[in-house]
Amino acid sequence: MERQLQHLFLKILGKKYLPVWVILGIDLVLVGVAYVFSLLLLSNFNLDKIYNVEHLRAWAFLELSFAVSFVVFRSYEGAFRHTGVRDLMRLAVASVTALSATFFLSRSAHQFLPVDLSKLSIAFLILHGFAFLMGVLGLRLFVKLSYSRFVLKSDAKKDKGLIIYGAGVTGISVRNAIKQDPNATADVVGFVDDNPSVVGKRIDGIKVYSADEVFEKDFLEKNKVTGVVWSVQSVSNNSFHRVGELCLQFNLNFQRVPNVNEWIGGDLSAKQLRTVKIEDLLNRHPISLDNKNIKSFIRGKRVLVTGAAGSIGSEICRQVIHYGPECLVMLDNAETPMNDLILELVKNYGESKILHPILGDVTRENRIEEVFAKHQPEIVFHAAAYKHVPLMENNAKEAVRVNVRGTQVLAEASVRHGVKKFVMISTDKAVNPTNVMGATKRTAEILVQDMNRKAETEFITTRFGNVLGSNGSVIPLFRKQIEARQDVTVTHRDIVRYFMTIPEAVQLVLEAGTMGNGGEIFVFDMGEPVRIYDLAEKMIKLSGFEPGKDIRIIETGLRPGEKLYEELLSSAESTVPTHHPKILIAKVREYESGALTGKFESLTYASLNGATDWELVKLLKELVPEYISQNSEFERLD
Repeated sequence: MERQLQHLFLKILGKKYLPVWVILGIDLVLVGVAYVFSLLLLSNFNLDKIYNVEHLRAWAFLELSFAVSFVVFRSYEGAFRHTGVRDLMRLAVASVTALSATFFLSRSAHQFLPVDLSKLSIAFLILHGFAFLMGVLGLRLFVKLSYSRFVLKSDAKKDKGLIIYGAGVTGISVRNAIKQDPNATADVVGFVDDNPSVVGKRIDGIKVYSADEVFEKDFLEKNKVTGVVWSVQSVSNNSFHRVGELCLQFNLNFQRVPNVNEWIGGDLSAKQLRTVKIEDLLNRHPISLDNKNIKSFIRGKRVLVTGAAGSIGSEICRQVIHYGPECLVMLDNAETPMNDLILELVKNYGESKILHPILGDVTRENRIEEVFAKHQPEIVFHAAAYKHVPLMENNAKEAVRVNVRGTQVLAEASVRHGVKKFVMISTDKAVNPTNVMGATKRTAEILVQDMNRKAETEFITTRFGNVLGSNGSVIPLFRKQIEARQDVTVTHRDIVRYFMTIPEAVQLVLEAGTMGNGGEIFVFDMGEPVRIYDLAEKMIKLSGFEPGKDIRIIETGLRPGEKLYEELLSSAESTVPTHHPKILIAKVREYESGALTGKFESLTYASLNGATDWELVKLLKELVPEYISQNSEFERLD
């Protein structure tokens, strides 16, 4: 019998969806069935009382009211097999509207129609509405459960177990989504919740456990648990990071539910579950800044962002536009990324009139002069730079041209055109630099501090470490290698780095512009450094592989100019606090302005007139005495 039922439901439900006109027809038939049922109930099942013309007219009028309401609210668009809360709500609203319209029209219909609709009393309409909704709900649930039972075979025992963290409404939605997924390979074997009053209860027959009960080797092996789904909307609490670490420890796949606003049609699909990224598990506590101050700093101002299409520059643009500038001038020489950024900003903010995308090189004085003369920026965020350490070690001339000369061109244009604030983005690699890139960024820091002493423009520097997910950073590289099932390459087992998120980095930049008075170098308390080898292991485990077995981690050796440990301050520097506990001001070495002018001129002249990389690096070492090359051919100049 079960096999015949399965064959029947496969034939009816397994292939195509019902056309919308069929669903509309079924709902109108249920309106008629509910009408007859209500009449029978009110007449004590006396069939003689319900067979008359008045009842037929009243039925036709009621059908017409429901048909119009169904069309207006489009209640027939939901698929029976995937009926969700929103579908039922649409039906309920359509029914109440139809019944209300029927009642009011039935009381006035006799004025313009030769129809007596007095049979449609309030009691009858309430009973009819209840009967109709019960019929609609019953039919849709029957189809949904039959589809789940006979087509999806959700009751069939799977060979893997799954734990849902969070026994609330979202957790139940996750369980239903997994149950409805025909490709699911795991059964939900338990819920986990931090609320002691929920622990021990059952939801649809599935027990709710505490975290201590679930994350035990015996429990996991007995229930063949292979993954955990985090259903709680927040991922910023300690429980999330603890569960993530436990998943890594027991080699469990860790997924999370997207924000409710991203659910398709208000319902969750198993395909929407996302694998937790390593960025979510670095246990960083995002800084909180005074948005009112930032808003007053940006609102109504003309803002220029260089390197606007890059990781940091594009995020600056996203956050700046949020605060309502008069105009946002975006300068970059990368055509396609710039076009992508414009499309994104117009789509999300619709502020195309205030956006001014400009293709150009920061080292071209004539082009920069055109931009400043036309747009007269009041605030400049300078994010344009070459940043890849090994690449710049082999292209010192370009590093000097862009990172130093480009900064100088922009700074001088800012002074000429009366820019109020110039915020430069620097890096922790500028501290005790061991490579060309770090030395050029430290030189740029010295340059803008020197400019600050000479001009009314306030020059400010922000200095921070590696940014999670930025172009060319280690995490996207590891992710690509893991996806391709290649060996993950780490330069050294003991190399460590500080990390922060892109939004955090940009918040720091905006806050620096708000609180800075000129001449400061702001540094950020970035917490504990992360060992890159450990990072690689975690990413491999999060991807469902076993380090050393499925994917190896290979040490390739330190690259030219690369450090084992990055620093945010040199031994000669100290800090002073600001009003924000996570943001400090570095007290850096002071330089004689007169001596600097000559050195900058020498470096600029050399970069523009055919000097070799060796000659340029030698000049950099004179400007930055703490620049000691490491693992590089330039060590001979030290």
